[in-house]
Amino acid sequence: MSRLVLVLGDQLSEELIALRRADKATDVVVMAEVAAETDYTAHHPKKIALIFAAMRKFAAHLRKEGWEVRYTQLDDTENAGSIPGELLRRAEETGATEVLATEPGEWRLIEALRDTPLDITLLEDDRFLASHAEFEDWAKGRKALRMEYFYREMRRKTGLLMDGDKPEGSDWNYDSENRKPPPDGIGHGGPMSFTPDETVEEVLDLVEARFPKNFGTLRPFHFATDRGQAKRALAHFIRHALPEFGAYQDAMLDEHKYLNHALVSPYINIGLLSALEVCEAAAEAYRAGDAPLNSVEGFIRQIIGWREYVRGIYFHEGPEYPRRNRLNQQRALPSLYWGAETKMRCLSKAVEQTRDEAYAHHIQRLMVTGNFALIAGIDPAEVHEWYLSVYADAFEWVEAPNTVGMSQFADGGVIASKPYVSSGAYIDRMSDYCGHCAYKVKQKTGEGACPFNLLYWHFLTRHRERFENNPRMGNMYRTWDRMDEEKRETVLAEAEAFLKRLSAGETV
Repeated sequence: MSRLVLVLGDQLSEELIALRRADKATDVVVMAEVAAETDYTAHHPKKIALIFAAMRKFAAHLRKEGWEVRYTQLDDTENAGSIPGELLRRAEETGATEVLATEPGEWRLIEALRDTPLDITLLEDDRFLASHAEFEDWAKGRKALRMEYFYREMRRKTGLLMDGDKPEGSDWNYDSENRKPPPDGIGHGGPMSFTPDETVEEVLDLVEARFPKNFGTLRPFHFATDRGQAKRALAHFIRHALPEFGAYQDAMLDEHKYLNHALVSPYINIGLLSALEVCEAAAEAYRAGDAPLNSVEGFIRQIIGWREYVRGIYFHEGPEYPRRNRLNQQRALPSLYWGAETKMRCLSKAVEQTRDEAYAHHIQRLMVTGNFALIAGIDPAEVHEWYLSVYADAFEWVEAPNTVGMSQFADGGVIASKPYVSSGAYIDRMSDYCGHCAYKVKQKTGEGACPFNLLYWHFLTRHRERFENNPRMGNMYRTWDRMDEEKRETVLAEAEAFLKRLSAGETV
């Protein structure tokens, strides 16, 4: 009796444990484009197209390798509309009663599979370096689950950038060297782009017809959609952008969307590249003298450190984690996040880039769109839904901890020791946005004052009881307390007026 082998759209790897455990001679691979996965949130059209095109190509590859693949396209008339529905339909066709599946990266889909009336074996996804048990062992008994210490364990486990039992160069972390403001220019053309082939064009036509109202620009489309292309994109980054990645990884430029960022996270997250091979390629560039240690360490830390850590947090904290709101922030997400006009240049550029590319780098997400949402008091559930919708690399296991925890402090400090809030000064230092803005970043109050300056203090005052004793925030409150009382009153009144206009849907 054959078994069904489920392969999801973010599991496009021959190293997938369900494929490794299956028998090519008798088992049947099931892959499906279904409405339940396209519609649970309004995904960016580029994200849908990337996943569908990569799925179709991976299915073709598996067939070439001798697998029987039952593949359902979104517009197939027999499409059951959900992953459990497709498994039941294929079970009826084949007579199979058993299913091999690799654990999904979202509690929603895990629970749906557990409720399916078939004998489903859920295998833990071992494409990650740390198993659930390893993360739980590391977390046990710790007062705070800080990424830095977990990252060191991953370095030891993999041997990446290790000199025996010590870190290469004597330090674990070179973040202090990776905070330079933006350079005058970028010496390369950005990430490698790919011209859509026939398979991709068919998917683009489908997505264009089925999701015309989803936020985001579908064409031009330039993502890699198979493993060969993804490997070329990685090699291009290692050669052209990695050397200066570290120094400028937090910088933002008005007219340069990518700077030295790799744009390989979508390929890792859907399975076209493995996390370890990406890190090994970067480490090899260091060993060959082609990239400095601060760049290579900073890049590797984002993958085997941060990426592995937030996945551990997601499963450690449980299904309710994405719905946390420990600061009780209730303001609705303003329309500027969906492209409505705003006079704030930094937000306008970050949202515009998100709309066009389904991409923004980590500082644009954390310190522009995320920072504004936090200091404006926006409901973290709506912020979470937005990030999950608009980015090509967003899957809940990685997106929710980054948004709910790191960006919005809605988990109460599970991930971050303090909220990531700033005034306009930080954005001015790390970007060239402010020079083209309608607001004046150095102006604290009055006509033309930067809204980040007003809202920063408003956030701190409304959450003072929670944060004033935080050792990393004491200086902020001492600075506020030294201000003239009349100035403090003006700041708060102007912040309130701004928030009132924001909630009313006025252009701000």
